[in-house]
Amino acid sequence: MSAAMALVVNGFREARRNRVTVVLLAFAALLVLSSAAIADAAVSTIYRVLVDVALGGASAILAALAIFLSCGSLNQEIQRRTIFIIMSKPISRSAFLLSRVGAILLTLLVLLLVMGALFLMELKVYGAPFHRSQLAAMAMLFVELVVLTSFGALMSTFAGPIVSAVVVAGVYFAGHASRDLYIRAQRSGSALLRVLGKGAYYLLPNLDRLDYKPAAAYTLEPSGRELLVNAGYGLAYAAVVLLVATLIFDRRDFK
Repeated sequence: MSAAMALVVNGFREARRNRVTVVLLAFAALLVLSSAAIADAAVSTIYRVLVDVALGGASAILAALAIFLSCGSLNQEIQRRTIFIIMSKPISRSAFLLSRVGAILLTLLVLLLVMGALFLMELKVYGAPFHRSQLAAMAMLFVELVVLTSFGALMSTFAGPIVSAVVVAGVYFAGHASRDLYIRAQRSGSALLRVLGKGAYYLLPNLDRLDYKPAAAYTLEPSGRELLVNAGYGLAYAAVVLLVATLIFDRRDFK
């Protein structure tokens, strides 16, 4: 356990020093703060515009960063051959993979907290009220990042960083459009398309269940039970994906 925690901390430090992380954090700060300028053009809906721009920008940036880190971290260890040094230590492959995932999630959590703090400061500066639905949206955004990171870890166990990033990005967009794809497929006259649509709907993660940004924009507070059910769904899905990732990684030949 101490070895795994050391890997998590070291992975967090490495991601923190990554230039992409710094650039994206600076861009996120600029995006959140510049939402006030957009809000000035729509005084009647200033609160909703602030929430839309801040949460939407944070979601897009963190999702991109989750894909970048999860799809590239493990491959960097393999390409640099540093994984052989780590594997010579008394730590299992599964623990190593999960520690890398933990480091990425810790990085994303810190960035999300910083973005959330900037968002709350902006609300206070412009006299906009804070609603618990906004906190729920940020919490569920982190669950969505857990799902994306787990998929990135899975892909990186057997594919290169570019292929992994393309696939995980596809999962992200398909996960947010899975319900629409299912409806369109069921309206198709082709039995094959209906079967494929239904299979994709149940196989891919339904990320719309984790998207509470619209509710936050209109200050619609979801029930605690709904949040727990949807968060449980996302975490359970990520756990299954990580289980498959560890099984593949345990059998991978690095030669």
